Amino acid sequence: MSFKFSIEKLKQGLSKTKKSLFGKITEVVGLSKKIDQELLDKLEEVLLKGDVGVKATEKIIQDLKNGVKEEKIVEPQKIIDIMKEEILTILQNSQTSTKTLSSDTKPLIIMIVGVNGTGKTTSIAKLAKRYSDQGKKVMVAACDTFRAAALEQLSIWAQRAGVDIVKSQPNQDPASVAFDAVKSALAKKIDVVIVDTAGRLHTKYNLMEELKKIKRVMGKSLEGAPQEVFLVLDATTGQNGISQAKMFDEAVGLTGIILAKLDGTAKGGIVIAIANELKIPVKYVGLGERIDDLEKFDPKDFVEVLFL
Repeated sequence: MSFKFSIEKLKQGLSKTKKSLFGKITEVVGLSKKIDQELLDKLEEVLLKGDVGVKATEKIIQDLKNGVKEEKIVEPQKIIDIMKEEILTILQNSQTSTKTLSSDTKPLIIMIVGVNGTGKTTSIAKLAKRYSDQGKKVMVAACDTFRAAALEQLSIWAQRAGVDIVKSQPNQDPASVAFDAVKSALAKKIDVVIVDTAGRLHTKYNLMEELKKIKRVMGKSLEGAPQEVFLVLDATTGQNGISQAKMFDEAVGLTGIILAKLDGTAKGGIVIAIANELKIPVKYVGLGERIDDLEKFDPKDFVEVLFL
């Protein structure tokens, strides 16, 4: 996929957020004749409504005040450049917190977690397709053994993505399925294994304990596995996504987030809130319903598109 095509897709996917959040920032600044408390209050309101979050908003506004004072800025339009730089810094700081995997890590085991309805199954298929398109041998492990429909859905998506799938039996121990999948991947020299888990409420203790067990068991079948633990978040849930991420991170140690349905919300500012509060990198964003509508998240591209 070319850089230009990715940028165009990002523009389309972020059109609602751009219009509602950053479009209003430009509008507020454009209507202001001077930099005063009234302007800062309006900008703060826009950021909060755009789901940037209280902590991130406070940081941006405070840095904005400091920047205006230090650089002796008097023209409102120059505020845009400062905000752009501050948001980019927040996003980049979260990206650098992630560990770097060796290029020869094989198989790469990616554990996928999340609550029901976030777009987890489709995100798994999209991720599998991305790796497959790179020439990787990909396997999907269906460890959601509680819902028969989950296995059926994942099987259909795996077929569309053109990847192998390790299926489970109804009510089979999810951890044993994950264990078998890793062993099978080693025998078949699979490059990437994407492990699905049952969608669950992050507030249910016993279900979160089961996730811990799945992770432990995979580590026994292959040292260091899973190397990645991605949480699929529905971008339309806004600030509720923060509490979800905190609970899953405490349980299994998240290495990244897949932000699904970003094209369907005007509150894409949640990306900034996640980066600022959790320091967990957003790895991919879902920008549509097709199997190739998953884009690798790049802070610079994200900010450039929103401020174009």
